[in-house]
Amino acid sequence: MLKTLLVIAVGFLPSLISLWVIRKTHARSRLRLRQAAMNFAAIQGRQSARPVEGDRYYLEGVGYLIGDISCKFNARSGYMRCAVNPEGPCNGCRHYQSRELRDPNEKRD
Repeated sequence: MLKTLLVIAVGFLPSLISLWVIRKTHARSRLRLRQAAMNFAAIQGRQSARPVEGDRYYLEGVGYLIGDISCKFNARSGYMRCAVNPEGPCNGCRHYQSRELRDPNEKRD
């Protein structure tokens, strides 16, 4: 009788160890996902600051743009200011280069 119980216990032992390892891994994964979500939310909170209203321009047919639209590096986007300095501000930026504005009546070559 004792041998039978020992055989049954030894038979269940690998599956019990496997179940314990799986539960431990799932708990660790949930913890890491929770930490990543918290870090992501903290980063998003810092980056989601709306641009200053004085920095936004409405261009007919395009929509809202942020940043100095006369700059060569302006992204001409409502989400990103420019390719060189996306965080801004445009005032006093050392990368500022005036953009050549063409006359709409002038022909292209």
